[in-house]
Amino acid sequence: MNPAIFLALASGTMFIAWWVATYNRGVRVHQHIRESRSNIDVQLKRRHDLIPNLVAVCKAYAIHEREVLETVVSARNQAVTSLQNLTSGYDDENQLVHAVNQLMTVVENYPQLKADSSYLALQQELVNTEDRIAAARRFYNANCRSWNVLRESFPSSLVVKGAPAFYYEVEPLALQVPTVGV
Repeated sequence: MNPAIFLALASGTMFIAWWVATYNRGVRVHQHIRESRSNIDVQLKRRHDLIPNLVAVCKAYAIHEREVLETVVSARNQAVTSLQNLTSGYDDENQLVHAVNQLMTVVENYPQLKADSSYLALQQELVNTEDRIAAARRFYNANCRSWNVLRESFPSSLVVKGAPAFYYEVEPLALQVPTVGV
């Protein structure tokens, strides 16, 4: 076989192999983004399910703080709706975080509530959930970074096409690990 033909076939085969590998890597990273976004949504749903219980416990103690409690409930309902409809870039989550942080500030004025076992258990669950959301967010953002690098780097940008992935940048809840009778 002519060496020039062999070299051309080998080069063509290597190019096709590189193209397929790069394309498949892009598909894999894109699927990781979808999976990690889903993981965040699962943890946000968990948070959404805990908040009504927290509000119910706080209502008994913080009767004078009705407006704060209503704000939390309203923000939670909007966040749930946005998550179900996938209509939000997590903007409604920021509103929920602000409302719950405001509630946590109000709770500081009620020492009996801070010592209530139901409240402490719910606060611990929220702390655990926030840790899970943070871990899921880091995983998601790492996948977004991989996707963005892959689609913007040369020569992979010749193969991998698509919109840039946007990072998940929502504030965490300002929660503390509950302490019992210090």
